[in-house]
Amino acid sequence: MTPGAWTSWPSREALSRTDLTSARRSLNWAVRCIALGVLLWSTFTKVGDDAGALVAAVSGLAVCVGATWALFRTSLEHRLWPSVALLAVLLGVAALAEWTGLTAPAAVLWCGCAVTALERLPLAAALPCTAAALGAYALLSDGQRLTIAVTTVGLALVGYVMRLDAEARGSAQRLLVQERAALAAEAESAALAERSRIAREIHDVLAHSLSAQMVHLEAARLLIERDAGRDQILERVVAARGMAREGLVETRQALSALRGEMTPVEEFLEEVAGSSRLAVTGDRRQLPAEASQAVRRVAQEAMTNVRKHAPGAEVRLRLEYLPDEVTLEVRDSGRGEAVDELAVSGSGYGLVGMRERAELLGGTLEAGPDEEGFLVRLRVPA
Repeated sequence: MTPGAWTSWPSREALSRTDLTSARRSLNWAVRCIALGVLLWSTFTKVGDDAGALVAAVSGLAVCVGATWALFRTSLEHRLWPSVALLAVLLGVAALAEWTGLTAPAAVLWCGCAVTALERLPLAAALPCTAAALGAYALLSDGQRLTIAVTTVGLALVGYVMRLDAEARGSAQRLLVQERAALAAEAESAALAERSRIAREIHDVLAHSLSAQMVHLEAARLLIERDAGRDQILERVVAARGMAREGLVETRQALSALRGEMTPVEEFLEEVAGSSRLAVTGDRRQLPAEASQAVRRVAQEAMTNVRKHAPGAEVRLRLEYLPDEVTLEVRDSGRGEAVDELAVSGSGYGLVGMRERAELLGGTLEAGPDEEGFLVRLRVPA
């Protein structure tokens, strides 16, 4: 036993009666009622019809009840000297009861003080109090010495076992509180992660949609500056309006995907590819939500970049299902009629955001010149 164990109190959870099971609570009240019943029966049968002795007995019982209640409160608050003083009051009442011939109430008080001290006080203070109570019980009891010795040792063991049981219950209570706190923190962390995921999805959708609208509006501005025909300008404005509508649709699709209501990724890529070629290899399967969203967003961003930097170029998309991951390649021929003003429009952070998304999932995103044109390759665990 460590030196600190002699001066440390039982934990507040161990001394508290909160969160007790109904069976344990019923047992505690049963023991208290039995002890109080023994005190009352033995006291009033001994006193008889003597009015003065009856008043003294009732006063003594009131003092015992009040001191016991106060002892439970002070020990719960870890106040040593008030607790020891209250035990001394109870031991004094027991000695007075023994002196007046009330041996049974005195024995109940001796035993109760011994067990309570061991259960609720630091061992350095509990052992002297328990020794004093059990010593007085052993010396003043009229029973056989062997019976008294066995009873004394048994009471000491009962008090210590009750202390260990209370400590175990207090440890379980603390662990339960810690587990609840951990679960609450985990739930809060999951909620924050979900909010971040929703914010990232909405950001990517809006960034893609607004970037595409900027392409068409910038083209409309250039046409206006060159005094182009009304039909050409109107075509660009209508296209920008169409991209705005598509942005709203994609936002709804992203929210549906976050709720688990996603269409197969192959169908989505077919819509994005349009007239471009799409090849799907490997065993098709349902992808996790975040991996599926990453594939969709990278495909959209890559196609937008082709329209901006190499309009009219031939584009090939390839989706490959591997055992532990999925790969998306978007490759353009590079033979398009790029317009410098359109090439610099938009935020310029699309592929950076896609790369960050891939890294968050434990994947990679490669983007750069290829043999003929430009290649975007995404790998994500799935």
